[in-house]
Amino acid sequence: MTVKAFTPEDIARQGLARLRAKADPRKARDVQKYFKETVKSYGVSSPDIRAIAADLYAAIKKDWTVADAIRLCDIVFPELELEAKAIGALILARFKKELPKSLFSKVKSWLAANRLDNWASVDVFCPDVVGALIVMYPEFEEKIKSWAGHPNRWVKRASVVSFIKLAKKEEHLDTIYGISRSLFSVDDDLIHKANGWLLREAGKKDMGRLEKFLLRHGPAIPRTTLRYAIERFDEKRRKELLIETSTNAIKEVTRYERH
Repeated sequence: MTVKAFTPEDIARQGLARLRAKADPRKARDVQKYFKETVKSYGVSSPDIRAIAADLYAAIKKDWTVADAIRLCDIVFPELELEAKAIGALILARFKKELPKSLFSKVKSWLAANRLDNWASVDVFCPDVVGALIVMYPEFEEKIKSWAGHPNRWVKRASVVSFIKLAKKEEHLDTIYGISRSLFSVDDDLIHKANGWLLREAGKKDMGRLEKFLLRHGPAIPRTTLRYAIERFDEKRRKELLIETSTNAIKEVTRYERH
């Protein structure tokens, strides 16, 4: 049996040590202003996080399997600092062509247990890893629809952002619009923002379909979702859509112009 140069435990220790070495308490305090929920951070920049993950991957790519990368996530996802979670997510994403079908239920359990307990961690992990699972195992596209109704906000957000990179493909648009519609009544600004982001991405593939969707559902759409969704329309059409989808047109246009 081949002895691996580094175990998942080794790489976790190295990653955490490198993050601590680059820790900046001032930047860590500044990170909090981007989150409504309380987060822990080392204050390490995104480029530095990605560089550390790339270096660690280079050390293990010749002899690790996807099982080792999943084990690494099991180790680092419970860490409080969001940079530690990102290291695991970025390394697992390097194995996206080898992801096992069993990972789908594990991902849901990580999310439901708040192992990825902030929007940044969910957004780093889901577009590449869960998105890859959906492509590899098309039956998961139907299963992920139920995530939108899950009581955990991170499972809900994952149901949306997992399709961000898939929105460019026509075959996923029915699911995307179905999930989006099911989330209109959710009272959570993080879900509203993610939903608008996904609709905006879907609009890049078919702007006409997005416009018809927005007009059809009108006032039922949370205003935050709507404002994100219409960002790629020209200014004149954005203002018109705010009027055409709102029951309080004057107030909405005034608010839009202030931003």
